[in-house]
Amino acid sequence: MGLFASLPGETLGKLADRMKRDEVAAGTVLVREGEPGDRFYVLLSGVAGVSQSSLGDRRILRAGEFFGEVALTMHVPRTATVTAMTPCVVASCDTAAFDELVRPLFAED
Repeated sequence: MGLFASLPGETLGKLADRMKRDEVAAGTVLVREGEPGDRFYVLLSGVAGVSQSSLGDRRILRAGEFFGEVALTMHVPRTATVTAMTPCVVASCDTAAFDELVRPLFAED
């Protein structure tokens, strides 16, 4: 996966151990704009839509894409709502795992 391509195998293993896998039905809201952010997500399968109250539908997420990083990196409420458009499988990690293992990937940009 592009985001994690630069991570050493040991770090990837630690991240995999700390991620939670969930299957969600179409129509499930995964994150809601304005709510506190406490997890980072990777879409493993399915299609999800991203929307913002002021701008409407913004984009479509497909397998391999991620979301939830803005709230965690900037310490702000969720900036968008992400809703499963089809049945989806997501993997997510909590703030502690994100800070330790994923945040450095965003610091390099």
